[in-house]
Amino acid sequence: MSTAPTSVSLARADQGSNSAGAGIALFLCALVLFAVYDAFAKQMVATHAPAVVNLGRYSAIGAIALVLLLRHGDLRLWRQPHQKLLAARSVALAIVATCFMTALVTMPLAEATAIYFTTPLIMVALSPWLLGERVGRAQWTAVLLGFVGMLCIVRPGGSLPLAGTLLMAVSAVCYALFQVLTRRLSGLVPAPVQFAHMALACLVVTNLPVLFMPHVTLPPWPQMALLVAGGAVSGSAQLLLLAAFRRVGAATLAPLNYVQLLLAVLISTLWFQRPPDAPALAGMALIAVAGVYLARAGGGSPKAAGMIRTRD
Repeated sequence: MSTAPTSVSLARADQGSNSAGAGIALFLCALVLFAVYDAFAKQMVATHAPAVVNLGRYSAIGAIALVLLLRHGDLRLWRQPHQKLLAARSVALAIVATCFMTALVTMPLAEATAIYFTTPLIMVALSPWLLGERVGRAQWTAVLLGFVGMLCIVRPGGSLPLAGTLLMAVSAVCYALFQVLTRRLSGLVPAPVQFAHMALACLVVTNLPVLFMPHVTLPPWPQMALLVAGGAVSGSAQLLLLAAFRRVGAATLAPLNYVQLLLAVLISTLWFQRPPDAPALAGMALIAVAGVYLARAGGGSPKAAGMIRTRD
């Protein structure tokens, strides 16, 4: 009996396993870079205006977007279809970036990250109205569990600043809207065009606050170069995500997303000397459990499981 078909099948299975392993490794590397950049940004906003930090970030990301757009072969962003959806999606992410960076001025990193990670729960809560998707009782239970976790973190009478907490809540809601619009545009507009549109909008919108802050000035070039280098780290994380998605399905990677929450807790504790208290840790655990459950269950739809962080 010939063993050739069996050998071919085993070879393909081994190749698929290696590809999946490489994809997971790339994804975890991306999460590490995201966590490192968030810590870097937290450190930078202590001495620089959030808009200046975003300027460095999106200057680097804009350069990466330009390279991707050149490879795509069409630089005419204004000639692309679905301009209104593209604009809404890009502005939503620009609001996320503005609110997130501003909140980091006063918010501990771990708690800020945890509030941000309620985005998948908000997506599920919004999906019946915005996407017409059915959400089951188990999914609603997970959403409720996640929001109980958030209340444990931002509990009334706690030490978190009100303004920073509200900014992070706005950031999470706007990121959920961004993900919804990303799904609406999937298959309609090429990914490099979406990325470049987003980078340009974020570069402009995140610096609008400077118009109302005349005292804000650019730092000396060595410090500005450092901010741009930090932005390159964030942009590199995006490229690693793209490489990971080419190898592994988003639904497989989604549960691993909460590794970044653990990294944020470690960095907040060891770098900034701001460990979360017991109720906040319990809240983070509830958010992570709810998020992982939604990712494994599909969050009401198969695509919802695949909503991975692409914030910057």
